[in-house]
Amino acid sequence: MFFELVEIKAKTASVFPFLMGTLYAWYHWHQLHWLELVVFFVAMLLFNMAVDANDNYQDYRRATRTTALQFREQTNIIGREHLNPSLIGWLIVGMMTVSGALGLWMVSRTGWPLLVMGLFSFAVGYCYAGGPRPISTTPVGEFFSGFTMGFVIWLIAVYVNVFDVAAFDWALVGRVFVASGLAQGAIAALLLANNIADEAEDKQLKRRTIVYYLGRQRSLRFFAALYTVGFLALIVAAVVGWLPRLSLLTLVTVPLVWRNVRGFAAKPVKRLTFKLAIQNLFVTTLAQVVFMALGVALHV
Repeated sequence: MFFELVEIKAKTASVFPFLMGTLYAWYHWHQLHWLELVVFFVAMLLFNMAVDANDNYQDYRRATRTTALQFREQTNIIGREHLNPSLIGWLIVGMMTVSGALGLWMVSRTGWPLLVMGLFSFAVGYCYAGGPRPISTTPVGEFFSGFTMGFVIWLIAVYVNVFDVAAFDWALVGRVFVASGLAQGAIAALLLANNIADEAEDKQLKRRTIVYYLGRQRSLRFFAALYTVGFLALIVAAVVGWLPRLSLLTLVTVPLVWRNVRGFAAKPVKRLTFKLAIQNLFVTTLAQVVFMALGVALHV
């Protein structure tokens, strides 16, 4: 139940960008700060679990209207498994507190850029499910999920390894932004697929995601476009040398990705085809990690 509460299956969205950021640092600067890297990994994982648990907690807490009671008692993990909401709340606070303490320790070791990135991540993490208008219920949820997990995690993984040898400037940020484009697109596409499949439920719960504004058909086209832009970013980054050239082998996943995109578009039903978006995220990010690692090892 704990793993479902923290949505452990979705941790691909943070672990693989972490690995890619680490590989990026080694590829360009040939150094790793292992202590800071391990501490960041623990802090990142704890925070990611806290955010997903808080998402479930806030959904449960808000589902008090008669029309939402079925969701509260039959769909939400807290109501369905009769978990103690108060205990869940304290668990979330505990994970966030430990994550924040570890983050502050890393700031003391590395410098203010990590503080800025950490505060941004914490703000997005809280506002994603908390506050009067959670990000997850707005049309910008896809942007913030892809940007924060696909790009910021990658950037932090780079920074904690090279803070003492590389300038943290807009040139570095821009290169990492393009290099992480596929991860950003696949993560954003995962949330978009979730919102498309939950369109009817979201209307009932008064959530106005991007699907509410675009409609189902345009949302499905946007779903496909996110992968297209991601693969194009990968090609650009590899061609100009920001990623190892062997990273281009990630393109072998294109046929599977597009087959899954078509499969989801044909029947966007949560219990039947949402797994295709999960598979796309896993396959694309895993392939990029593997081929980046090969490129780093072979200097290609």
